Amino acid sequence: MLIMFLALFAAATVIQVAQADSLASDGRNTRTLYDSFRAQRGPIMAGETVLAQSVPVDDDFRFLRQYSSPLVYAPVTGFFTLNQGLSGIELSENSYLTGSNSSQFLEQLNSILTGRPTQGAAVTLTIRPDVQQAAWDALGNYQGAVVVTEVATGKILAMVSKPSFDPNLLAGHNFEAVIEYYNALDNDPAQPLINRPIGALDPPGSTFKLVTAAALLESGLYTPESTVENRARLPLPGTDVEIRNSDGKTCGPGDQVTLFTAVSLSCNVPLAEFGMALGYKPIVDMAKKFGFNQTFDVPMTSARSYIPQVMDEPQTALAAFGQFDVRATPLQVALVSAAIANGGVEMYPTLIEGITASDLRPISSFTPREYSRPISAETAAQLTAMMQASVSNGAATNASIENVSVAGKTGTAENGPDEPYTLWFTGFAPADSEPKYAITVVVENGGGMGTTGYGNLIAAPIARAVLEAVLK
Repeated sequence: MLIMFLALFAAATVIQVAQADSLASDGRNTRTLYDSFRAQRGPIMAGETVLAQSVPVDDDFRFLRQYSSPLVYAPVTGFFTLNQGLSGIELSENSYLTGSNSSQFLEQLNSILTGRPTQGAAVTLTIRPDVQQAAWDALGNYQGAVVVTEVATGKILAMVSKPSFDPNLLAGHNFEAVIEYYNALDNDPAQPLINRPIGALDPPGSTFKLVTAAALLESGLYTPESTVENRARLPLPGTDVEIRNSDGKTCGPGDQVTLFTAVSLSCNVPLAEFGMALGYKPIVDMAKKFGFNQTFDVPMTSARSYIPQVMDEPQTALAAFGQFDVRATPLQVALVSAAIANGGVEMYPTLIEGITASDLRPISSFTPREYSRPISAETAAQLTAMMQASVSNGAATNASIENVSVAGKTGTAENGPDEPYTLWFTGFAPADSEPKYAITVVVENGGGMGTTGYGNLIAAPIARAVLEAVLK
């Protein structure tokens, strides 16, 4: 009996102490959800801008969650609803917002003694409203995503996903209306509930050439001036498949082409040649150093960007320019650019600037955290020069800004026979001294142009508009 009581005591301790926060934030925990509606949930802020707050109402639930600029910020704030769970910051920071986190013990004790519900903490985000709005406006009617980060800190300044949704319609107390709206979103083929910056996985296309070039340079076997045969088409060994450059021509003039030219002009054939010569393992290892095959908690958990662990020679050739089975989130591609901009140091991405208790006591504050050092400062400088050349006179010219040095790389990724392309741009500015901001733009469904659209035509101008706004 003593052993049984000890086992019961241990199990209860695990549930009530060790697992308390995770159980409280679990979207399936309906008791917590009902209690949350009856408490004044803490606000979600972006600087001085209130993105979400709970206001008193005259019904059984006492408070109603309200969202300002709901479509613009829905992928960040997520939604808070009684019968469909939570998402976004509402879910990841639920214990703080409800005042039930273990760090809010004093507020909980005061609530018990006074009989008043605990008031949740305020969560302040790293999002800059001006940058978020600029990214939203620049993306226009395209389906896709924009991510802007501060390269030296890892702060996410903008996270836009389209199509979006209105979380106000999910926060109401008319359950039938909430369920009807949620089902409509869930059944929408455009998938507005997906947070594309961290949840959409697409072939990265030519943006992945930065990873391949980094692996080549870090191997010590290649320099920006290393050359391969300049061919317009490359038959893949052991197959009847040919790789070609986007225009069907050679990568510039001459019988040989340098790595520098191949990246700046975004040529597939020479990157495939370089990739096969290097072999798959250094490319895979470099991708993993940047964060592929892993997740990031921002604090919402990102999808796992992916590169196969083992590839044969034809697969390596395709992966070297971001095709085959390589998949990436916009956030992951943004982190590659940010690491290059930051001299080879990749910072851990975050949306959380700080958390403040209802009595204005700081609970936590932002501290920059290094994630990895995938490349040397020398390699970062060499890649930066290639990306600057790409914007100034290469494949990414539509991202150029007058009197500002911009480094960038476009991508036009194939998704299968006759499927619309995925269009990319990634880069940073200012590129010539102390780069501050990294950006990645993804436009899905070929930007409405099927297989005729390309990254420089559609994604690069979006990035330019956002960078112009943030640099002001």
